[in-house]
Amino acid sequence: MKTGTPKTDIGGNPGYVDLFTPKLVTVLREGYGLAQLRADAVAGLTVAIVALPLSMAIAIASGVSPAQGLYTAVIGGILVSLLGGSRFQIGGPAGAFIVLVAGTVQAHGIDGLIIATVLSGFILMAIGGLKLGTYIKFIPYPVTVGFTAGIAVIIFSSQIKDLLGLSLSGPEPGPLLEKLPMIWAALPGIDPTTVMLSGGTIVMIVGLKRLRPHWPGMLIAVAGTAAMTAVFSLPVATIGSVFGGIPSEFPLPAIPEFSMDKVQAVIPNAISFALLGAIESLLSAVVADGMTGRHHRSNCELVAQGAANIGSGLFGGICVTGTIARTATNIRAGAHGPVAGILHALFLLMFILIAAPLASFIPLACLAGVLAVVAWNMIEKHAFATLLRASRGDAAVLMVTFLLTVLRDLMEAIVVGFALGSVLFIQRMSKTTAIASHTPFVAEDRADREVGAQAMPDIGPVTDPDIMVYRISGVFFFGAAASIGSVLDRIADTHRALIIDFAAVPFLDSTAANTLVGLAKKAEGRGVQVILTGTSHDVRRELFAHAIKPPLVHYEQTIEKAVERVRA
Repeated sequence: MKTGTPKTDIGGNPGYVDLFTPKLVTVLREGYGLAQLRADAVAGLTVAIVALPLSMAIAIASGVSPAQGLYTAVIGGILVSLLGGSRFQIGGPAGAFIVLVAGTVQAHGIDGLIIATVLSGFILMAIGGLKLGTYIKFIPYPVTVGFTAGIAVIIFSSQIKDLLGLSLSGPEPGPLLEKLPMIWAALPGIDPTTVMLSGGTIVMIVGLKRLRPHWPGMLIAVAGTAAMTAVFSLPVATIGSVFGGIPSEFPLPAIPEFSMDKVQAVIPNAISFALLGAIESLLSAVVADGMTGRHHRSNCELVAQGAANIGSGLFGGICVTGTIARTATNIRAGAHGPVAGILHALFLLMFILIAAPLASFIPLACLAGVLAVVAWNMIEKHAFATLLRASRGDAAVLMVTFLLTVLRDLMEAIVVGFALGSVLFIQRMSKTTAIASHTPFVAEDRADREVGAQAMPDIGPVTDPDIMVYRISGVFFFGAAASIGSVLDRIADTHRALIIDFAAVPFLDSTAANTLVGLAKKAEGRGVQVILTGTSHDVRRELFAHAIKPPLVHYEQTIEKAVERVRA
């Protein structure tokens, strides 16, 4: 049986859209001609120009070779666009993974990284196949803002050495608090030539973005500094001097050497890759939806991300995810659909096969400058300031997530931030659930002159000391069950009948149902009749599942009928 959503086709006739149908298939079904191909080719070339320096810079910062970053962009770009659930998503290496990838390489080596990448692909495919992608969107906004800002700080701190041309006394530590003292001790050895190149790169990128926003500032900066380094033979570290350049051929797929011990060792890393990849890719897809008015298929997108990570690992690449900056560039460049992402990957492949030797002259200081700009742009400065001012709860979630990301661990930051955000949500939701008492009556209890003047037909001046009516409004869940249960419990033994109206309750959970079970049994022991009114189908189903049914309690449609039942 297929799983999908009903939709009208191009002709306006009722059709069917499978939730796992790639957007590429949808675009081709709509009709794809030369005009669309031209638009996608221009967009693909534009994105490739942006992705070229970024892919190498992210790879170097992650502790692997620049060639592996390009392999990731090629394989990831093709598979994400070929199989994905977003029209405009661009897959490739992302700055958010730098810390995780670098830590995995240090702990388990390149083989361990590749195994973790492939395993994360299978995990992502399982998440998408089980339709769990919908739940990723429930991560609170302060968590994503704080997490992204924390990653930006880590990325920038990892580039200080190459920005300043420092020579450290030992291997550069990963944790920030261990890194900063070593960098401080090495500051007297700043290399002026390196600072000139890195500073010039930053100035050129920022200046071109303001003066010529449509020009490929990053590529121009990289090409300019590489040319300057080659012409003047500047004594700085380059891709050629450190990594031996980039191979001018694409590798064949290969399975890394692995053992069960190695697989078990990298499973935590694979889970971290998968969770971060799911969050990052769906966040990028949501951004694309907001820019275009389209709607992505989240579970299809996760399956594609999983396939891309498996493919990237087999070709020696690193983690693949949806990249927000490149996806936004793709949209602004006028992309029509996923073909643009495929072409962007093919353009990168052409660079590897044709122009790879030129990459040897690119100075590492230049790529560090590129990543410094990327880190600055990653921080959502306006959103960060707004959340700090919004409320104490949001500010606390933001700062805890940010500090844990910078000082502790990425996944720990997400888990703790999500937990705090959930507690904050529960506390706020509990305040929206209310219980109020009302005085019941029936029509014959009222004086003639009062009829028509009363706004609420079930509330009147004539009281019945034997009947108590309580109305619950809002979601009746575990966060509000204790307070509402205490109110109901206090009055259960003082009346002959207790009527509880659920007309304004859209949802009830098991904790609330258990509260009502205790109340009803206590009322039964004291001879108090309990009648529930206004229950919806879903609420009644939950109540029946907990055996809240006659003779323990009785059900009526309205408060008036419940009062008549008691008096009869």
